Amino acid sequence: DSLLQEMYLDKLLLSCLGLVVRYGVSLWPHSGQGSPPLYGDYEAQRHWQEVTVNIPIKEWYVNTTDNDLLYWGLDYPPLTAYHSYMMGMVGQKLNSSYVELHSSRGMQTELHKLFMRVTVIASDMLVLFPAIFLFSNKNYLTPVTLLAYPGLILIDHGHFQYNNISLGLFLAAVAFILRGRQLLGSVAFVCAINYKQMELYHALPFFFYLLGQCARMRTYGAKISQLIKIGLTVILSFGLIWVPFILLGQDSVLQVVTRIFPFSRGLFEDKVSNFWCALDVVVKLKQQMSVPDLAKLCLGTTFTLSLPSNIHLLFSPDHKSFLLSLVNTSLVFFLFSFQVHEKSILLAAIPVALLTFCDLDDSMSTVIPWFLTISTFSMLPLLIKDGLLIPTISLSIMYLTIAINFDQFNPVQDKYQKRTQSPIPKRPPTCFHTFLKVCMFLSLAGCVVLTILSTTYPPPSKYPYLWPLAVSVYSAAHFIFFGLYFHYVQFTSGESEQFISQKKIN
Repeated sequence: DSLLQEMYLDKLLLSCLGLVVRYGVSLWPHSGQGSPPLYGDYEAQRHWQEVTVNIPIKEWYVNTTDNDLLYWGLDYPPLTAYHSYMMGMVGQKLNSSYVELHSSRGMQTELHKLFMRVTVIASDMLVLFPAIFLFSNKNYLTPVTLLAYPGLILIDHGHFQYNNISLGLFLAAVAFILRGRQLLGSVAFVCAINYKQMELYHALPFFFYLLGQCARMRTYGAKISQLIKIGLTVILSFGLIWVPFILLGQDSVLQVVTRIFPFSRGLFEDKVSNFWCALDVVVKLKQQMSVPDLAKLCLGTTFTLSLPSNIHLLFSPDHKSFLLSLVNTSLVFFLFSFQVHEKSILLAAIPVALLTFCDLDDSMSTVIPWFLTISTFSMLPLLIKDGLLIPTISLSIMYLTIAINFDQFNPVQDKYQKRTQSPIPKRPPTCFHTFLKVCMFLSLAGCVVLTILSTTYPPPSKYPYLWPLAVSVYSAAHFIFFGLYFHYVQFTSGESEQFISQKKIN
């Protein structure tokens, strides 16, 4: 009983610390603050509440007089719309002006901002935090890494979005899969995809892992039975979520699909840190190829480069390979897929944070915080634009301090408890590990230099986007290196039955 109380107290303390940090970031500006006429993502989320509360569901994704799709039209799947509707109903009860049709556009009063910020914190408490603590291990390294990751905090509580819901559902799906609850994991992942379509970044590893697990069953009957169960679970989950639009007819379903996959927008937005944006410095593909041809190029490249990791997973469907394949596939999607946003790097960062849950080589203690810091840095132009430079620097320093000194935070009783056996000698750092550490510190020094240049030295008038582009190319080069490294780790690390830190999921 005392052990259980201590565990709950630890989780409560970590949650409170996480909430304090998030509340502090929420006091800073949000995207588009005081920037009419379109404002930013904050206004987009508020506008979706306005639309879903005031017009019938059949018009949520349709351009009408009351729903101008050019003004932040809904472009996420139905669960986002349902969530917006629920938040809108709560807002309407508190103050009807928050979601008044047309007249509420651009609302940014202090009380309304407080309401909106609280909805994100509530989403953390109800969805993200419970999912994070499904990965509790003895020293809480994984929960601490996920709770302290600066990128997600800054985008959700600073910039303003609800990535915590889709990523929380994703984390829950992974946790269920690791526990062998494949049907629950399938339901959770379907919900994640139906909240944000970018969760497709993670779809291939789920598919190949579950297929590989089915193939490993002893009898053909068991294989086919499990495959049918998973397939029916996925179909029924999709059907339940989409049922209002299915009942409205085929045109309604197609309209939603058209909105959530807007191929007309182009290859990438702003200066995203992926391969295509970096290549654009020397080869102007957007000027040389049509949008449909670019989409085909991205599809072919992304699918082809995703196959090695997922084929390996199919034939070695252990938990460690599953987590590494999630990292590798999401990185390939971020680097090479069509219509990528800078914020999509979060979809690769969260699986990387989950690698703290594995028994991998010592180099991961350097590579994981290095990657997570670079992923936050890659969004620097957006965060500077939002007025979030100081929180970005503060949270990055805080996270790196925790990550580098995490061993120092272990409970004192663990160090002095009675030994039942001789301690395992600590391995000295290898030359490769030392080399990685040197590279990390040089890399972070480059981040500091680019941050100083971006904030203190105006770019030449001939190259107004010099610093955002420099950040983009610098970060993209890192992500390509990390992608190659994580593929190497997946292909060279043998299957280990004791893959989980402390060999147990609490």
